[in-house]
Amino acid sequence: MTVQPHLSTDQLLQAARSEARPKVARRIQAVAMAQKLLTGAKIAQLTGDDPRSIRRWVKRYNHGGLDALVDAPRPGRPPKLPRDQEQAFKDRIDAGPTEDDMAAGISVMHGQDYQRILKDEFGKVYCLNGVYELLHRLGYSWLMPRPQHEKADPQAQEDFKKASSNRLKRSRPSTRTNASRSGTKTKRVSASKARSHGCGLPKALVRVS
Repeated sequence: MTVQPHLSTDQLLQAARSEARPKVARRIQAVAMAQKLLTGAKIAQLTGDDPRSIRRWVKRYNHGGLDALVDAPRPGRPPKLPRDQEQAFKDRIDAGPTEDDMAAGISVMHGQDYQRILKDEFGKVYCLNGVYELLHRLGYSWLMPRPQHEKADPQAQEDFKKASSNRLKRSRPSTRTNASRSGTKTKRVSASKARSHGCGLPKALVRVS
């Protein structure tokens, strides 16, 4: 491998010793070894790096010197749903099923429905777990019925489930008290907990503000 004489071998080794970033220091060392006419295979044997990576580092050094061995900073990944669209999405959630949804037989919104809304109405593609995480970040929590005794009235249980799953709603200061009196409990749950229960949607979604 041919190495451009930007710096001497001693200068390269000194730069490697003074470099605080181990990854960059290793690259400088590899270039110094190549400048001493070691083969890519030999350098790989000494450093444990892939020979293709070593050739790439030498090429970068030849074109840009030491600075070229430092990776360019990567910007953080922006949220799929932009911040300025979050309120519109929350308004859409709070509005519940549309007439088209009802015509399609959707009376209770589930994770797949929010996934479809994000794709069709906002142009954002989310996996189902991503939908749960987004809802949690936006302040929504699940409203679950309390466990019922095995001898409880089955019809009463079914009526309760229907009543608790009829729509999405915002929580109010009195929600927790009323829910407790009626045999339900409202609490924040993480998306990881939702996934740990098989990603099945609970009975209702509550906005925690």
